[in-house]
Amino acid sequence: MQNSSNGDLSSAFVVTHPLDPEDGKITEAMRAMTRSAKGMRWGVEGRGAFDAMMERVLPYKGVTFESGSVGGIPGLWVNPENSRPDEAILHLHGGWFNFGSANAFRHLVAQIAARSGVKAFVPDYRLAPDHPFPAAVDDVLSCYLGLDESGISRIAVTGDSAGGNLALILASRIASGEVAAKATLVGAVALSPVTDLTLSAPTYETRADADPLFTRAQVSELVHTYLRDADPKHPLASPLHAPVTGLPPVRVHVGDDEVLLDDSRLYVQRAVAAGVDARVDVWLGMPHGFHGSIGTLKASTQSLDAIGTFLTERLQSGSGS
Repeated sequence: MQNSSNGDLSSAFVVTHPLDPEDGKITEAMRAMTRSAKGMRWGVEGRGAFDAMMERVLPYKGVTFESGSVGGIPGLWVNPENSRPDEAILHLHGGWFNFGSANAFRHLVAQIAARSGVKAFVPDYRLAPDHPFPAAVDDVLSCYLGLDESGISRIAVTGDSAGGNLALILASRIASGEVAAKATLVGAVALSPVTDLTLSAPTYETRADADPLFTRAQVSELVHTYLRDADPKHPLASPLHAPVTGLPPVRVHVGDDEVLLDDSRLYVQRAVAAGVDARVDVWLGMPHGFHGSIGTLKASTQSLDAIGTFLTERLQSGSGS
């Protein structure tokens, strides 16, 4: 863990959570296990291993799963017990736009959906390199419109990593009035979102040693396969460069030991400056993807509990921003 950079970003919208000593021991052990793989180049042949890693997330008792299609996009319904019928979460999975599947992320989404008391749909949006930008952006919009057409009246959008990018872009498109829908987008939650595909945030340098997983060179190759010749500052590519006025309440959770830390902080800073109810929770000592260690890390449980409380309040209120 390192001391936070960019102290000028410290504000009421940045909430910093201390590192539990037991969590610190666990994350150090995790670092030792992943050290040899840091910065490793990934190809599509690694999709199976990536999915297998995500499937190890602790299941949530009583949650069931059902394959489905929404807005023409295939995916998976995640159904907690006693979920409210006219509300839903649209969760967009991570994987740097090249990896991941609805099925592999089912247990992580179950942890969020069960805490929120509503069903969630996880679309299998199209992945790069076969389907570069803006295929994924188009798919998640089609899925949102499909939820709207099905009669869901209140929707929250959530996403992790690259899925956080897609979630915040979707929220921007809805808030800007580009999307005509009857449903109310009541809130957005992003876990360690990739908000700036220029990969120029200061923490790519200041967290280069602390981050146990990623290097700028490594992820730049994945971003290139997604964007190809598209401008990384295009508002449908990078939420940091997309409109933020009128967004519903936004909550972002990120580890302090991530090269993506400033992607979260700078995005929330910009949203708050535009009058959005936005907040970033920074978890000291935590790496990217720490939410997947539910049942092992206390920070994972605490963060997911906070997300569940926020989503429950937003969905039950039914009010927009």
